[in-house]
Amino acid sequence: MSTVLAVVAHPDDEVIGPGGTLARHAKAGDDVHVLILAEGKTSRADDPDPEGSAALSAEETAGSCAVLGAAGVHRLDLADNQLDTYPLLTLAQQVGAVVEQLAPHTVYTHHSGDLNIDHELTARACMIACRPHVSPVRWLLGFSTLSATDAGYAGREPFVPALYSDISDTLTLKLDAMRCYASELRDFPHPRSLKAIGLQAELFGAHADTAAAEAFSVLRGTWDTHISQSKEV
Repeated sequence: MSTVLAVVAHPDDEVIGPGGTLARHAKAGDDVHVLILAEGKTSRADDPDPEGSAALSAEETAGSCAVLGAAGVHRLDLADNQLDTYPLLTLAQQVGAVVEQLAPHTVYTHHSGDLNIDHELTARACMIACRPHVSPVRWLLGFSTLSATDAGYAGREPFVPALYSDISDTLTLKLDAMRCYASELRDFPHPRSLKAIGLQAELFGAHADTAAAEAFSVLRGTWDTHISQSKEV
């Protein structure tokens, strides 16, 4: 058993990005945790009940992570879409505190080239907090997020997947977890719709010769075991 941690900017990112893979980890007996940096609601100026929305968000996250099999949810509740108002060092230290507490083997986080500033800064904070000489993290993997990664513009770093996780057996759990975020769901063809999420999983699956998959870039990786060289015959 190993410990894995998803570090995300907003509630529901842990589902849209690596949700199926987190469910795979949980089914395999791994200790799965989710760290959410921003509270996800305050940037919506037309919200008539911010306190009620915050409570609803926490309830949705708890239900969603229960579906995925996560053992723990950690929330910093920083200002939504305003992570650029915090020093990067502060973000890295807060992520680092959770990394130190949990000692995860693998960390999943955002692609740093996403249009959303919170995604970019979450990824940068993880790169700092998960450095090999200050953390036990051996794999730091980046995921794409519908409506953010695909909304990038010329000059931004493109998302280039190098690893694919077969989620054929956990796609249903991913979609069920997303259903818990009823306040975030939209109708297709909006990218944050159940149909769009399922279609992306099928497309990534086609890339990897499987029915459904999630794709990851390798931000940093270290092999734990010795890789022996085959002897020449």
